[in-house]
Order: sequence, then C-alpha cells, then structure tokens
Amino acid sequence: MDATFWALVGLIIFFAVIAYFKVPAMIAKGLDGRADKIRNELEEARKLREEAEGVLAEYKRKSIEAEKEAENVVAAAKREADAIASEARAKTEEYVERRTQMAEQKIAQAETDAINAVRSTAVDVAVAATEKLLAEKMTAKSSGDLFKQSIAQVKSGLN
Repeated sequence: MDATFWALVGLIIFFAVIAYFKVPAMIAKGLDGRADKIRNELEEARKLREEAEGVLAEYKRKSIEAEKEAENVVAAAKREADAIASEARAKTEEYVERRTQMAEQKIAQAETDAINAVRSTAVDVAVAATEKLLAEKMTAKSSGDLFKQSIAQVKSGLN
C-alpha cells in the first residue's frame, strides 16, 4: 500500500465526515442565508430609493409652488407699491394745489388790504390838506357859502 492509496482513503474518509456532518447543507444554508440577506438589503435599498425619489418629487413640487407664491407676493407688493405711489402723488398734487390757492388768496387779501390802506392814507392826507387850505383861505362868510355849495352838490349827486 502506497501513499497514493492512503491519500485516497483519507480523501474518502474526509468526504464521508463532511457528508455525515452535513457540511454541504450548512454551507448551502449559509450561502442561502447570505443571499436572502443581500436580497432583503437590495429590496430595502430599492424601497429607500423609491421613497427618496418621492421625497425629491415632492420637494420639487413644493419648490415650484413656493416660487409661484413668491412671484405672486412680489407682484402683489409691486401693485400695492404702485397704488401707494399713485395715491401719494395725487395727495401731493392736491396739497400743492390747496397751498397754491391759499397763497393766492393771501396775496389777493394783502393786495386788497394794501389798496385800502393807501386809499385810507390818501383820504386822510386829502382831508388834512383840505383842512389846511380851508383854514388858510376861508373866512367865516366864504366858509358858509362853500358849505351851502357842498350841500347842494351832495344833494344833486344823490338824486
């Protein structure tokens, strides 16, 4: 019996021990378990990917909605600012117009007051000058005649 024979016998005993302890079944069972684990991980990864895609789509939809809402807010703010500016312009113009009218009225009143003051002063000066002239040139008799003439002129002017 040579060494080759004993190597063959050892190999047969080795395979018999492996078969007796069901090592191939244990290896297959381990590989099946490992394959199941990998399959479950792949399925979970697929579900997570689908969920992530759903979240991404939702985010994109919300982003688009937010952009539209922001555009609407900006447009509304612009319309409101234009309305406020227009109203402010109108109020300013109205204010300026009122102030102009008030200034014109004050100027007209000042002119009237000045004219009246000049007339009053002119009348006062004329009366004073007349009194002075009359006092210098009038005697008692001539003043009586002048008084009668004046009354006659006033009466004729009233008629």
